[in-house]
Amino acid sequence: MAQKLPLSTFAMLGLCFCVMGCAETRMVMQLSDASSGGSSKVWPSLPDTPRYRYVGELTGEVNFRPENASGRSTATKLFDWLVGLTRENQIPTVLQRPQSGVVDAEGRVYVTDVSKGAIFVFDKPAGKLELWEMARANLRFLTPVGIALAGKNEVLVVDADLHAVFRFDHKGNPLGEFGEAVLRRPTGLAFDAQHSIVYVADTYSHDIKVFSQDGKLIKTIGQRGEADGEFNFPTHLVFANNELYVTDTLNSRIQVFDADGKLIRKFGQRGLHMGNLVRPKGVAVDKGGNVYVIESLYDQLLVFNKQGETLLALGGEGSGVGQFYLPAGVWVDHQNYIYIADMFNGRVTILQFLGDLQ
Repeated sequence: MAQKLPLSTFAMLGLCFCVMGCAETRMVMQLSDASSGGSSKVWPSLPDTPRYRYVGELTGEVNFRPENASGRSTATKLFDWLVGLTRENQIPTVLQRPQSGVVDAEGRVYVTDVSKGAIFVFDKPAGKLELWEMARANLRFLTPVGIALAGKNEVLVVDADLHAVFRFDHKGNPLGEFGEAVLRRPTGLAFDAQHSIVYVADTYSHDIKVFSQDGKLIKTIGQRGEADGEFNFPTHLVFANNELYVTDTLNSRIQVFDADGKLIRKFGQRGLHMGNLVRPKGVAVDKGGNVYVIESLYDQLLVFNKQGETLLALGGEGSGVGQFYLPAGVWVDHQNYIYIADMFNGRVTILQFLGDLQ
């Protein structure tokens, strides 16, 4: 037989509900630190002039904490104690295998996670973490990889195993999908805002398919091969400064095209020296034209100038500050913060660009 609670307990519960209703705790997003003193880490190391500074990382629910320093309110703690809830009983939602991401104008960070089969939305304005698990009604994500912001406040997500691009509003409401009839295994995604064009890296087809924002196939760029303008398992994309950057992964290079799909330049080669590309993945460009490429085999973030000359390499295998374990994507926000999807460490590492290079 269930044991009855004394009347005094019900009275205290009522008081808790009253207090909690009058003083709701406001949550804020805070970056966590991989180790003590991590915020002092810079690249290159002193006495050279630092160009990048470690800021912190995103991992999941632990990035959202009460605004006040003391943590949860007394009423909330008392209520949890009365009903038998403790922090130890809760399993936090955390990144598992992040792939790529993007940051909107309000500071929300959207991250694709292929292991979780979901989009993590680190919603800084609302002070909460959201999880988008449904590609549309009655259809869950399987392998979301690429993500991009599009016109009309849309968020585009490409799922490799669902063979399609899915459209959402910024709240995660599905708006439609396209590409299923022509995409074999899509991965990378980029958007040209000026022309409302969507670029999709179709990895198994070894080409880049170009769509209108409403999903009409316009043209295809490239084919399988090693010649200029050809691809061998292309993966990540970014559209910046009216140019399309394509990670031509198994050709170990980056190819750059104009808005009409004409090859402008290329850089990268296989090798054992700093700046060589063996298994390049993510690619991004900051406001100054510095190009960031993830070299996944060497667990590095490489920085190039627009001409493809190596400026800096940082990283190396590990889980400490400035180390990576099979990183995947990289992206840049409007404030020139660099985000690295550190896939097998289950986190997004954030660096601040301090200026110059090029």
